[in-house]
Amino acid sequence: MLHMMSWNVNGIRSALNKGLSDIITKNEYDAILLQEVKIDAPPTLLGSKYYSYIFPAEKKGYSGVLSMVKRKPLKVTKGIGNEEFDKEGRVLTLEYDDYFLINTYFPNSRRDLSRLDFKLRFDQAILKYFKKLNTSKPLVITGDFNVAHTELDIARAKENDGNAGFTKEERGWFSKLLEDGYVDTFRIFKKESGHYSWWLFAFNAREHNIGWRIDYFIVSKALEDKVKNACILSDVHGSDHAPVELDLDL
Repeated sequence: MLHMMSWNVNGIRSALNKGLSDIITKNEYDAILLQEVKIDAPPTLLGSKYYSYIFPAEKKGYSGVLSMVKRKPLKVTKGIGNEEFDKEGRVLTLEYDDYFLINTYFPNSRRDLSRLDFKLRFDQAILKYFKKLNTSKPLVITGDFNVAHTELDIARAKENDGNAGFTKEERGWFSKLLEDGYVDTFRIFKKESGHYSWWLFAFNAREHNIGWRIDYFIVSKALEDKVKNACILSDVHGSDHAPVELDLDL
């Protein structure tokens, strides 16, 4: 059984000061996938217990993904082969015998939608990347997708219709992802609304559960029957995001 956790930590230094090491130690994860780490080199978290791989952005203190795994991968790939996106440190792929583990941090289209075109180009490029890998072995994809897929995934759908992260284009892309043969693992277990993974820091949004579900574990359809649990650790603080977990019987 693989016990995995994914979390946009919004700065790993801050998360470490807020108990990240304790969370990792307590849960004995096989894989820890972190986004928006904002550092250039892996921190010393738990000594030699994990193999650590990082893909930082060229810009200091921005973006970046970190994957920590107990089992050494066959191969590590940084980026998707497109410099426009790869310079921002957004995709890190670990290859194993029977699957690919992909840690992703999708662009934010910004409040004024000034980065929507960039986000949509990234969406299309990474979909092609997924398709290419999926021809050889199934995928486990996780991270901050910066989109709430349906009205069930956002507390105030009408007020946010057309806003960044809830545009028809971004949501349409997510639907296309699922249509292409992938599964939103959380929705295997929870069909109702009210479950979120990100909240504004302002307005006591988290206390009132006025949030968005934008952090996911997605798997290839071939792995759907291997998914044993998928959940949001909404009571874990340390970031404006909550961690998400996946248990996979591989």
